[in-house]
Amino acid sequence: MSRNLLILGAAPDLGELRDTLVRLEDTIIFALIERSQFKHNSDIYKAGKMHFKDGYRGSFVSWFLKEVEHVHAKVRRYNSPDEYPFTDNLPEPVLPPLEYPPVLVDPQNININDEIFNVYVNTVVPGITSDGDDKNYGSSATRDIECLQALSRRIHYGKFVAESKFQDPKTHDEYVRLIKEKNRDRLMELLTNTRVEELLLKRLKAKAIIYGQDLSAASLDANGNINNGCSLLATTASADASDERVKSRVNYDLVVSLYRDYVIPLTKEVEIEYLLHRLD
Repeated sequence: MSRNLLILGAAPDLGELRDTLVRLEDTIIFALIERSQFKHNSDIYKAGKMHFKDGYRGSFVSWFLKEVEHVHAKVRRYNSPDEYPFTDNLPEPVLPPLEYPPVLVDPQNININDEIFNVYVNTVVPGITSDGDDKNYGSSATRDIECLQALSRRIHYGKFVAESKFQDPKTHDEYVRLIKEKNRDRLMELLTNTRVEELLLKRLKAKAIIYGQDLSAASLDANGNINNGCSLLATTASADASDERVKSRVNYDLVVSLYRDYVIPLTKEVEIEYLLHRLD
């Protein structure tokens, strides 16, 4: 279990961070499954499709996200160093501030939520939903916000990952030298662990297949146990070797590509930007 950020006295090690990131994988997969039950409902992402009494001119999702973040800001959600809003000009908290130990250097300076929002709306949503409009605008937007907030937290955790790597005595001097040289390419090489990334993608595919199973259709014995209970794991293990598609509530290949093409690269972008300002 990862340590509470309120009592964190130093940068967490990579093992502790891994526990948090693995749990966020679960959060993201389940959030995607929940969103996929509704149609695309593309009108909620288009500016000007809906009219708001407050004069707001953006999309319904953007308006709803703004309203939610205004409430969350009042209970100091975005005072936490691992939470980043999509909205500007948020109100001050009504609760007294909490004093977080200064683990990160200028933690709020880097925020790439605009990129995350664009990837989610233009790539993720069309990939996990069916075409059409079922009028479930509020429910769809609620699930969208859950997905966006989980993705943002996961990607911006790259700051903690970068700080942990920077503090590692084995590589600290090398990081300092490369930061002073502003050598982005070499920093990227140093912080990249290809083996860990490959294992992460395999784990994600297994989770997406298993979590996405519709067990209501499973055959149960008289005691309520799933017949051939090992079939889920067997299916997962053979997924790479077979062209047969596993029926799932979420496209598991899209989950993998989301991480491979966006979450991992964007996390690295956060890490690089953080490191380049680490010595400021």
